[in-house]
Amino acid sequence: MALLKNEHIAQFQRDGFIVVPDLLAQDELDDFQPRVRHAVAHRKRHDTRDLHDKSLYEQSFLQCMNLWEDFPEIRPFTFHQKIGQAAAELIGASSVRLWHDQALFKEPGGRETDPHQDLPYWTMSEPDALTAWIPLSGASLENGCMGYIPGSHLNSEPTFVDIFRRGETSPEEQAKTLLTGDLQYVQVPRGSVAFHHGLTTHGAMPNLSDTMREVHTIIYFRDGVTRSEEGRHHAVDRAGIEPGTPIASDVTPIAWPRGDLPEPPAPLELPEVMAKSGAFPQT
Repeated sequence: MALLKNEHIAQFQRDGFIVVPDLLAQDELDDFQPRVRHAVAHRKRHDTRDLHDKSLYEQSFLQCMNLWEDFPEIRPFTFHQKIGQAAAELIGASSVRLWHDQALFKEPGGRETDPHQDLPYWTMSEPDALTAWIPLSGASLENGCMGYIPGSHLNSEPTFVDIFRRGETSPEEQAKTLLTGDLQYVQVPRGSVAFHHGLTTHGAMPNLSDTMREVHTIIYFRDGVTRSEEGRHHAVDRAGIEPGTPIASDVTPIAWPRGDLPEPPAPLELPEVMAKSGAFPQT
Protein backbone atom coordinates (compact mmCIF):
# COMPACT_ATOMS: atom_id res chain seq x y z
CA MET A 1 0.00 0.00 0.00
CA ALA A 2 1.40 3.41 -1.01
CA LEU A 3 2.46 5.72 1.81
CA LEU A 4 2.84 9.06 0.02
CA LYS A 5 0.36 11.08 -1.97
CA ASN A 6 0.87 11.49 -5.71
CA GLU A 7 1.44 15.22 -5.21
CA HIS A 8 4.35 14.48 -2.84
CA ILE A 9 6.07 12.39 -5.49
CA ALA A 10 5.34 14.91 -8.23
CA GLN A 11 6.76 17.73 -6.12
CA PHE A 12 9.92 15.76 -5.35
CA GLN A 13 10.41 14.91 -9.02
CA ARG A 14 9.97 18.57 -9.95
CA ASP A 15 11.88 20.29 -7.16
CA GLY A 16 14.34 17.64 -5.97
CA PHE A 17 13.23 18.03 -2.35
CA ILE A 18 10.14 17.77 -0.21
CA VAL A 19 9.09 17.92 3.44
CA VAL A 20 6.74 15.05 4.27
CA PRO A 21 4.61 16.18 7.21
CA ASP A 22 4.06 14.08 10.34
CA LEU A 23 5.91 11.03 9.06
CA LEU A 24 7.09 10.26 12.59
CA ALA A 25 5.06 10.28 15.79
CA GLN A 26 6.11 12.53 18.64
CA ASP A 27 6.51 9.60 21.02
CA GLU A 28 8.84 7.91 18.52
CA LEU A 29 11.05 10.98 18.50
CA ASP A 30 10.88 11.18 22.29
CA ASP A 31 12.38 7.69 22.22
CA PHE A 32 14.91 8.12 19.42
CA GLN A 33 16.23 11.60 20.26
CA PRO A 34 18.05 10.68 23.50
CA ARG A 35 19.49 7.59 21.79
CA VAL A 36 21.06 9.67 19.02
CA ARG A 37 22.15 12.33 21.50
CA HIS A 38 23.90 9.69 23.62
CA ALA A 39 25.61 8.15 20.59
CA VAL A 40 26.96 11.51 19.42
CA ALA A 41 28.20 12.36 22.92
CA HIS A 42 29.99 9.01 23.12
CA ARG A 43 31.57 9.34 19.67
CA LYS A 44 32.72 12.91 20.40
CA ARG A 45 33.92 12.25 23.94
CA HIS A 46 37.58 12.83 23.01
CA ASP A 47 36.94 16.17 21.29
CA THR A 48 37.15 18.94 23.88
CA ARG A 49 37.88 21.81 21.47
CA ASP A 50 35.89 25.02 21.46
CA LEU A 51 33.93 25.81 18.33
CA HIS A 52 36.37 28.50 17.15
CA ASP A 53 39.29 26.05 17.41
CA LYS A 54 37.74 23.70 14.85
CA SER A 55 38.08 23.73 11.06
CA LEU A 56 35.44 25.62 9.09
CA TYR A 57 33.93 22.29 8.05
CA GLU A 58 33.70 21.15 11.66
CA GLN A 59 32.16 24.49 12.60
CA SER A 60 29.27 23.64 10.28
CA PHE A 61 28.29 20.53 12.24
CA LEU A 62 29.37 17.61 14.40
CA GLN A 63 29.33 14.56 12.12
CA CYS A 64 28.93 10.95 13.26
CA MET A 65 28.52 8.32 10.53
CA ASN A 66 27.18 4.76 10.61
CA LEU A 67 25.74 5.02 14.10
CA TRP A 68 23.65 1.94 13.35
CA GLU A 69 26.77 -0.21 13.38
CA ASP A 70 27.98 0.38 16.93
CA PHE A 71 24.79 1.55 18.64
CA PRO A 72 22.11 -1.18 18.41
CA GLU A 73 19.56 1.22 19.90
CA ILE A 74 19.91 3.43 16.78
CA ARG A 75 19.17 0.53 14.41
CA PRO A 76 15.34 0.75 14.61
CA PHE A 77 15.60 4.44 13.69
CA THR A 78 17.95 4.04 10.73
CA PHE A 79 15.90 1.10 9.43
CA HIS A 80 12.53 2.72 10.17
CA GLN A 81 10.21 1.22 7.58
CA LYS A 82 8.00 4.29 7.04
CA ILE A 83 11.01 6.47 6.27
CA GLY A 84 12.49 3.82 3.98
CA GLN A 85 9.21 3.32 2.15
CA ALA A 86 8.81 7.07 1.64
CA ALA A 87 12.34 7.23 0.20
CA ALA A 88 11.65 4.33 -2.15
CA GLU A 89 8.40 5.86 -3.40
CA LEU A 90 10.06 9.22 -4.05
CA ILE A 91 12.65 7.69 -6.41
CA GLY A 92 10.35 5.01 -7.80
CA ALA A 93 12.32 2.05 -6.42
CA SER A 94 10.91 -1.32 -5.42
CA SER A 95 13.60 -1.59 -2.73
CA VAL A 96 16.31 0.66 -1.34
CA ARG A 97 19.62 0.08 0.40
CA LEU A 98 21.33 2.10 3.10
CA TRP A 99 24.43 4.02 1.98
CA HIS A 100 25.04 5.19 5.53
CA ASP A 101 23.34 7.06 8.33
CA GLN A 102 24.86 10.03 10.10
CA ALA A 103 24.08 12.50 12.83
CA LEU A 104 24.67 16.13 11.90
CA PHE A 105 24.53 18.30 15.02
CA LYS A 106 25.03 22.03 14.44
CA GLU A 107 26.34 23.67 17.60
CA PRO A 108 25.04 27.02 18.87
CA GLY A 109 27.00 29.58 16.87
CA GLY A 110 27.80 26.99 14.19
CA ARG A 111 28.41 28.45 10.76
CA GLU A 112 26.42 27.82 7.58
CA THR A 113 26.86 24.60 5.63
CA ASP A 114 28.36 25.45 2.23
CA PRO A 115 26.16 24.76 -0.82
CA HIS A 116 26.93 21.46 -2.55
CA GLN A 117 25.48 18.32 -4.10
CA ASP A 118 25.75 14.99 -2.30
CA LEU A 119 26.04 12.52 -5.18
CA PRO A 120 29.60 13.53 -6.21
CA TYR A 121 30.75 12.30 -2.75
CA TRP A 122 29.14 8.90 -3.32
CA THR A 123 30.71 6.44 -5.75
CA MET A 124 27.52 5.62 -7.65
CA SER A 125 27.11 5.35 -11.42
CA GLU A 126 23.37 6.01 -11.35
CA PRO A 127 21.74 9.00 -9.62
CA ASP A 128 18.95 7.08 -7.87
CA ALA A 129 19.78 8.20 -4.34
CA LEU A 130 18.40 10.59 -1.76
CA THR A 131 18.75 11.68 1.85
CA ALA A 132 16.15 11.69 4.62
CA TRP A 133 16.94 14.67 6.89
CA ILE A 134 15.26 14.33 10.29
CA PRO A 135 15.53 17.24 12.77
CA LEU A 136 14.91 15.73 16.17
CA SER A 137 13.50 18.95 17.64
CA GLY A 138 12.50 20.60 14.38
CA ALA A 139 14.55 22.91 12.15
CA SER A 140 13.94 26.65 11.88
CA LEU A 141 15.45 29.73 10.25
CA GLU A 142 17.08 30.44 13.60
CA ASN A 143 18.72 27.08 14.34
CA GLY A 144 20.03 26.08 10.91
CA CYS A 145 17.36 24.72 8.60
CA MET A 146 18.24 23.51 5.12
CA GLY A 147 17.91 25.40 1.86
CA TYR A 148 17.56 23.93 -1.62
CA ILE A 149 17.60 25.22 -5.20
CA PRO A 150 14.36 23.90 -6.73
CA GLY A 151 14.91 21.81 -9.85
CA SER A 152 18.69 21.82 -9.52
CA HIS A 153 18.77 18.01 -9.63
CA LEU A 154 17.52 18.31 -13.22
CA ASN A 155 19.50 21.34 -14.36
CA SER A 156 22.99 20.89 -12.90
CA GLU A 157 25.86 18.62 -13.88
CA PRO A 158 27.34 16.62 -10.98
CA THR A 159 29.99 18.89 -9.48
CA PHE A 160 32.34 18.01 -6.63
CA VAL A 161 32.59 20.82 -4.10
CA ASP A 162 35.28 20.32 -1.47
CA ILE A 163 33.49 21.55 1.63
CA PHE A 164 35.91 19.62 3.84
CA ARG A 165 39.00 21.81 3.50
CA ARG A 166 40.05 25.23 2.27
CA GLY A 167 42.37 25.09 -0.71
CA GLU A 168 43.27 27.57 -3.41
CA THR A 169 39.67 27.60 -4.58
CA SER A 170 37.04 28.12 -1.90
CA PRO A 171 33.84 26.04 -1.71
CA GLU A 172 31.94 29.18 -2.68
CA GLU A 173 33.94 29.46 -5.91
CA GLN A 174 33.64 25.73 -6.64
CA ALA A 175 29.85 25.87 -6.18
CA LYS A 176 29.28 28.82 -8.52
CA THR A 177 28.03 26.67 -11.39
CA LEU A 178 25.56 24.97 -9.03
CA LEU A 179 24.03 28.22 -7.82
CA THR A 180 21.50 28.51 -10.63
CA GLY A 181 19.02 30.24 -8.32
CA ASP A 182 18.50 31.23 -4.71
CA LEU A 183 18.46 28.64 -1.95
CA GLN A 184 14.91 28.16 -0.70
CA TYR A 185 15.14 27.66 3.05
CA VAL A 186 12.56 25.27 4.44
CA GLN A 187 11.56 24.96 8.08
CA VAL A 188 10.84 21.40 9.19
CA PRO A 189 8.50 20.86 12.16
CA ARG A 190 9.28 18.08 14.59
CA GLY A 191 7.87 14.82 13.23
CA SER A 192 8.22 15.86 9.60
CA VAL A 193 11.05 14.55 7.42
CA ALA A 194 12.81 16.46 4.63
CA PHE A 195 14.03 14.44 1.65
CA HIS A 196 16.40 15.71 -1.03
CA HIS A 197 17.78 14.11 -4.18
CA GLY A 198 21.50 13.39 -4.39
CA LEU A 199 21.92 16.00 -7.15
CA THR A 200 19.90 18.77 -5.50
CA THR A 201 22.04 21.78 -4.62
CA HIS A 202 21.56 22.51 -0.93
CA GLY A 203 23.12 24.09 2.13
CA ALA A 204 22.08 25.10 5.63
CA MET A 205 21.82 28.30 7.62
CA PRO A 206 24.00 29.01 10.66
CA ASN A 207 22.70 28.12 14.09
CA LEU A 208 21.84 31.45 15.68
CA SER A 209 20.03 29.85 18.60
CA ASP A 210 21.47 28.87 21.97
CA THR A 211 20.65 25.18 21.59
CA MET A 212 22.07 22.36 19.49
CA ARG A 213 20.36 21.64 16.17
CA GLU A 214 20.10 17.86 16.32
CA VAL A 215 19.56 16.02 13.03
CA HIS A 216 19.70 12.35 12.11
CA THR A 217 20.08 11.58 8.40
CA ILE A 218 19.65 8.41 6.39
CA ILE A 219 21.02 8.06 2.85
CA TYR A 220 19.21 5.62 0.59
CA PHE A 221 19.91 4.34 -2.91
CA ARG A 222 17.97 2.11 -5.28
CA ASP A 223 18.87 -1.55 -4.98
CA GLY A 224 20.82 -2.34 -8.16
CA VAL A 225 22.81 0.88 -8.42
CA THR A 226 26.41 0.13 -9.46
CA ARG A 227 29.75 1.46 -8.32
CA SER A 228 31.23 4.21 -10.47
CA GLU A 229 34.57 3.82 -12.24
CA GLU A 230 36.26 6.53 -10.18
CA GLY A 231 36.38 7.55 -6.56
CA ARG A 232 36.65 5.84 -3.21
CA HIS A 233 34.21 5.51 -0.33
CA HIS A 234 34.14 3.29 2.73
CA ALA A 235 30.62 2.11 1.82
CA VAL A 236 32.04 0.21 -1.16
CA ASP A 237 35.73 -0.17 -0.35
CA ARG A 238 35.08 -2.10 2.88
CA ALA A 239 33.20 -4.79 0.97
CA GLY A 240 35.49 -4.81 -2.07
CA ILE A 241 32.75 -3.76 -4.49
CA GLU A 242 34.29 -3.50 -7.95
CA PRO A 243 33.50 -0.64 -10.38
CA GLY A 244 30.56 -1.45 -12.61
CA THR A 245 29.06 -4.02 -10.22
CA PRO A 246 25.97 -3.60 -8.03
CA ILE A 247 26.56 -2.06 -4.62
CA ALA A 248 25.31 -4.82 -2.34
CA SER A 249 26.88 -6.03 0.90
CA ASP A 250 26.40 -6.09 4.65
CA VAL A 251 27.91 -2.58 4.68
CA THR A 252 24.97 -1.33 2.60
CA PRO A 253 22.07 -3.62 3.60
CA ILE A 254 18.53 -3.48 2.30
CA ALA A 255 16.77 -0.72 4.23
CA TRP A 256 13.27 -1.24 2.84
CA PRO A 257 11.39 -3.48 2.68
CA ARG A 258 12.55 -5.71 5.50
CA GLY A 259 11.03 -7.34 8.58
CA ASP A 260 14.11 -7.52 10.79
CA LEU A 261 17.13 -5.46 11.77
CA PRO A 262 20.45 -6.26 10.04
CA GLU A 263 23.60 -7.31 11.80
CA PRO A 264 26.45 -4.83 11.35
CA PRO A 265 29.51 -5.60 9.20
CA ALA A 266 32.99 -6.08 10.56
CA PRO A 267 34.22 -2.91 12.29
CA LEU A 268 36.18 -0.34 10.35
CA GLU A 269 39.93 -0.40 10.91
CA LEU A 270 40.71 3.27 11.42
CA PRO A 271 43.91 5.24 11.95
CA GLU A 272 43.98 6.66 15.47
CA VAL A 273 43.38 10.22 14.27
CA MET A 274 40.22 9.15 12.44
CA ALA A 275 38.98 7.09 15.37
CA LYS A 276 39.36 10.06 17.69
CA SER A 277 37.42 12.30 15.31
CA GLY A 278 34.25 10.52 16.35
CA ALA A 279 32.90 10.49 12.80
CA PHE A 280 33.18 6.74 12.26
CA PRO A 281 32.15 3.61 14.18
CA GLN A 282 34.42 2.67 17.04
CA THR A 283 34.84 -0.57 18.89
